[in-house]
Amino acid sequence: MLPLRTFVLALAAWTLSLSAQPRLGQIEIYGTRKIPHEKILKAIGMAPGDPLTKPKGDIEDTLESIDGVVRAQVEAFCCEQGNPILYVGILERGTLNTVYRAYPDQDLALPDEIVRAYADFTAALSRASAEGDLKEDLSQGYSLMQNLPCHVAQERFIGLAQIHVAVLRNVLKNGRSSDLRAIAAYILGYAPDKSAVIGDIQLAMQDPDGGVRANAARTLRGFAFYSLQNPDSDLKVQATWFVELANSIDLGDRLEAAKGLLLFTEKPNEAVTANIRDRALPSLLEVARWQYLPHALPAFLVVGRVAGMPDEELEKAWASGDREKILKSIEKPAKKPSSK
Repeated sequence: MLPLRTFVLALAAWTLSLSAQPRLGQIEIYGTRKIPHEKILKAIGMAPGDPLTKPKGDIEDTLESIDGVVRAQVEAFCCEQGNPILYVGILERGTLNTVYRAYPDQDLALPDEIVRAYADFTAALSRASAEGDLKEDLSQGYSLMQNLPCHVAQERFIGLAQIHVAVLRNVLKNGRSSDLRAIAAYILGYAPDKSAVIGDIQLAMQDPDGGVRANAARTLRGFAFYSLQNPDSDLKVQATWFVELANSIDLGDRLEAAKGLLLFTEKPNEAVTANIRDRALPSLLEVARWQYLPHALPAFLVVGRVAGMPDEELEKAWASGDREKILKSIEKPAKKPSSK
């Protein structure tokens, strides 16, 4: 059972077959503050247009041998005009590091009906993704997709979350299986009392597994949408969890962080913008410069809003190709994050 990897504004990422020898479209390097990109590219030993023949682990080992690199994470993402993009995340010594909790170690299981329901949903989601049918409604605090098979599958989660909420919470917090924790992180979003489970979801945003974090982020986005649209409700969601993920070297974390912060910056909120400026602005500027536009756009809008620019101006700059001009104007006064 694979965790949910694909959602609105994100495509499926996977390990590419080396035997097929796809050719690189772009190489995106992020997380560097002192180490020149040229040094990273030399260590990778590949350039756009070259066959992607080196194993992921070998590339990461080479990068981690560079002085000043604490950890590297490489992911091939398909595709830009049929060619994979190689995302290269670098954690430099002395820079902000996203901290995850330790792996839980209890042998726990989920009821078969939950596992089957989630498998049906991911199968329907895969078909919807291929058709580009990924619109969703978050007004209830959880996702209900426009695609009918996905919608029907998601409606099953409402009853399952109500019946099995205690089991889902226990597996999410203590279960050894990352796949089952990912399922629990998603289905708990459909629990009737969201205030009772939000602490579990926030803890899952610090899970050591990227698939669990991604599902937790999707669930928390639903909670955040509901909370922001219903400010008098008991459900209160903070942007902090998304701000911290923005500094991760994990590609999925950065994508989910940008989409989450897109919600929190729709309306002016000085506490949120101050937190982004202080903790995540340089990282979001990196994402906003990526060449694959569906990945770059959410971060571009977030940093523009943090700088006080109206969406109309940002959309006009994006459409006219003036993205870099806007980003440079934002970057000049940007405060560098403090070291931990």
